[in-house]
Amino acid sequence: MPSMRDIKEKINSTKKTRKITKAMQMVAAAKLSHAQERAGEYAAYADKLKEVVSSIASGKKSGGKHPMLESRPVKKTAYLVITENRGLAGAYDSNVLKYTQNLIAEKHQSKDEYTIIVTGKIGLNFFEKRGYPIAFSKTDLEDEPTFDDVIGLARQAVGLFDDKKIDELHIIYNHFVNAISQRLVDNQLLPLTNIESAPAVKTNYIYEPDESDVLESLLPLYAEGQVYGAILDAKAAEFAARMTAMRSASDNASDIIDHLSLAYNRARQAAITQQITEIVGGAAALE
Repeated sequence: MPSMRDIKEKINSTKKTRKITKAMQMVAAAKLSHAQERAGEYAAYADKLKEVVSSIASGKKSGGKHPMLESRPVKKTAYLVITENRGLAGAYDSNVLKYTQNLIAEKHQSKDEYTIIVTGKIGLNFFEKRGYPIAFSKTDLEDEPTFDDVIGLARQAVGLFDDKKIDELHIIYNHFVNAISQRLVDNQLLPLTNIESAPAVKTNYIYEPDESDVLESLLPLYAEGQVYGAILDAKAAEFAARMTAMRSASDNASDIIDHLSLAYNRARQAAITQQITEIVGGAAALE
């Protein structure tokens, strides 16, 4: 049985741990607020851009389809997997990585049929240790990434499709639902098969230059923006998951402290009882 001194040291150690987890919870909550706001603002911009691009693509009268709108036989698929760098966010990363691993095992027979693009050290380490083919990775994203921070990664991913090195690009990440819930998302980013659906309100525009030139500029921008929007969304989900995980850790620490305090009090009472018994026994022996 642990001594009173050992129990006291464990109580103090657990209290220090609880202070750290509570601080991390508050930091995650503050970052979540900013990340949620930024993700919401960008989503509004992305929706408007999609409306404009959809309007142009659906009303285009001359020339063939843009290559980014055309489906082709799928010989190779790329998966853009968004994970984090630090951990301490519960099942945030494991859900994404396990899903991707199962998806690849189900859909592909050899490594020649797919490649992986990954953000975050946790995802990179996971795929490297298991020998998955990695096209490229990015592990230096800040907690509040700007478009300039992401544009290089986005252009590389879109470039693989433009150069016909891949025939499909999927993006897999945790979508922020609310502060206590995230939902795993697997979206087909390329080809943009859903972009030509007619917008709710049809607007006629006069283009200068022509529609093809406008689409040539807007479609890559739209695809790259989808990558950036997904990263912002995943960041909000990351902070929500970390806040929840740290709250749970703090609650568990409090439970441990209560349990140890009860054990300490029982040990202290037992020691006092033993001392009283020894005193009474000594007094009786003197009589």
